[in-house]
Amino acid sequence: MIDRAALLIATKIKEKVPDHQASVAVMKFSLEIVINTVSIIFFTLLVSIFTGNTKEAAIALISFAVLRQVSGGKHLNSSVSCILITTTMFTAITFVNINTFWQLTLNILSLILVLVYAPSRIEKQSRISRKYYPLLKVISSIIIISSFLISNPTLTLTFFVQSFSLINLRR
Repeated sequence: MIDRAALLIATKIKEKVPDHQASVAVMKFSLEIVINTVSIIFFTLLVSIFTGNTKEAAIALISFAVLRQVSGGKHLNSSVSCILITTTMFTAITFVNINTFWQLTLNILSLILVLVYAPSRIEKQSRISRKYYPLLKVISSIIIISSFLISNPTLTLTFFVQSFSLINLRR
């Protein structure tokens, strides 16, 4: 569904601007990412308005995206499953309130996962040179360490879920 919409939009753009250097395939890929991201944000915030957890949803959306940019992580097989699962995950996170012990435990586990696995699966997703991967690991670790200081349950859970997505046993 998203693939078809992205292809249709990309084709229309190419028809309007045939001399543009980007191919239909490149535009389609970019549009799929945009549609996917906007859909996740839209549906998560829409649900959060009805549940009264908009602040927590915003924290989850932003913190997940920030850590994901520098640490990478597993991608789901289809855009629709990504939208459904990610929106459900963000919505669920907004309902969970963990105590200080679990925040500390999950922050420690997140830091260990980042130190072991970050960056994960970014080779084909970014243009960042491998020589900067150690720096990405350090930045990811600093982001996780910030959660120790901020001590917010939503932030802790979001970082843990993102850190868990780094696990790649096929390395």
